[in-house]
Amino acid sequence: MPPPRILTIAGSDSSGGAGIQADIKTITVLGGYAMSAITAITAQNTLGVAAVQNLSGEFVMHQIAACIEDIGCDAIKIGMLGSEDIVRHVAAALIAAPEIAATSNLGFAKAPHPPGLTRFPVVLDPVMVATSGALLADQVTIDSMKARLFPIATLLTPNIPELGVLTNCEPQTIAEVRDAAIELARAFDVPVLAKGGHLEGNRMVDLLVHPDSHTLSFEGSRIDTPHTHGTGCTLSSAIATYLGRGLPLPEAVDRARLFVRSALRAAPGFGAGSGPLGHAEARG
Repeated sequence: MPPPRILTIAGSDSSGGAGIQADIKTITVLGGYAMSAITAITAQNTLGVAAVQNLSGEFVMHQIAACIEDIGCDAIKIGMLGSEDIVRHVAAALIAAPEIAATSNLGFAKAPHPPGLTRFPVVLDPVMVATSGALLADQVTIDSMKARLFPIATLLTPNIPELGVLTNCEPQTIAEVRDAAIELARAFDVPVLAKGGHLEGNRMVDLLVHPDSHTLSFEGSRIDTPHTHGTGCTLSSAIATYLGRGLPLPEAVDRARLFVRSALRAAPGFGAGSGPLGHAEARG
């Protein structure tokens, strides 16, 4: 059986710990075939982000079309988008809008329309809040994501600060996290995996909340390490890979969480700040 074809749409991390680089490592280690549509290039390391250069939405759309028209796709992961222009063009690609065929000039043979993608799982990690608490996306971009991408996603994977931005609240307890996740899931009719890493305590609790309020709790002890750069990227791309292999959503989430925990334990300790995970040594 061929490997699942996983397309990641995200930014590039020059230090290799997060973004496209973390996604490709994760997908490959878990037995998938990784493709990428890069939305932005960054100059960053374990200490922070020094510079970001967004690509044009049109060029991001060309990348998506080039992959799908030739290789095909079994699941999609979306990470950092960076601008309303990129959001709009990614949404056009995911709903197989004719704009791709009309604007593409890549020079290879094309079908009249790119294949529709909404039948494939789409895991959307709404990257919008930095570790420092700074917003990585302006309100126009966030509103466009909510309007254009949330309704066609299979799963949203916000951390607690992102969940707060999306629901205009500041959840402080697991009960408040669940309430906010239910609100978000109902608003867009999409399951939400609320990641609980920002809560205090020795236990890590992630909540998988469905639009009907049905909730599954995934718990584990907190792993004592400063090397957590790229955990969200790794988790969402692992979920996408497992969904691409045909696993049901709860099992995909459970196995992806175990992979992240294994990668955290295998972190090589690189860098003076929050270092990368040990993807190559992790077990899925």
